[in-house]
Amino acid sequence: MTTSHAPTDPATSQRITVLIADDQPLVRRGLALILGPDPSFEVVAEAENGEQAVALAQQLRPDVVVMDIRMPVLDGVKATEELARTLPGCRVLALSTFDMDEYVVAALRAGAYGFLPKDISPEELIAAVRTVHTGEAAVAPRLLTRLISTYVRAPRAPRPTPVASPGDLTPRELEVWSLIATGLDNAEIAREMELSVSTVKNYITSIFGKLDVRDRAQAVIAAYESGLVEARTNPGS
Repeated sequence: MTTSHAPTDPATSQRITVLIADDQPLVRRGLALILGPDPSFEVVAEAENGEQAVALAQQLRPDVVVMDIRMPVLDGVKATEELARTLPGCRVLALSTFDMDEYVVAALRAGAYGFLPKDISPEELIAAVRTVHTGEAAVAPRLLTRLISTYVRAPRAPRPTPVASPGDLTPRELEVWSLIATGLDNAEIAREMELSVSTVKNYITSIFGKLDVRDRAQAVIAAYESGLVEARTNPGS
């Protein structure tokens, strides 16, 4: 466990503070070397397990925690759950060598704002940290695509009861929600529905509020678990 004790410099007060949690020292160092030289970031601490990550986050209150999912003592999913409960302003970006679908879903359900495989490029990592810092979701496209296809192919089974049923949304909101679940961004949804981007954003804000989801990744999971997208997968259905 390492922490930074450098004095606060007003010139760097707008930096995004980052805590890195990974049980492999070489990975921690590598992540720190990617983020550290960028003047918009400040790596404030490194933790070797989830328990240390939670303790350091509560002490230092970083903007973003880059969290390995598989760690000893307390794994990344449970650590993320604890941080989402106690420090909602601290955004977690989950990383894993294993991009298996259950890890992605578990991390996002626990409260992570993003999920990336460890073989991403330094540029992708930097972009993802900036994205989750703004409160947006950052999920690697290949993982989101696989997550969607896994839900589409999965046999029908009893599904968890969603916070809101599709009946709570207007027909236009249902259409926007289904397009979100296919991976379209706001501009693409606007073109598809012949709406302005600002109107699409308004619909999405309403959808997230009614579903009690925080971001697009959670909205995708909710869409498949509610059966919405399966029911609308075939064009004539």
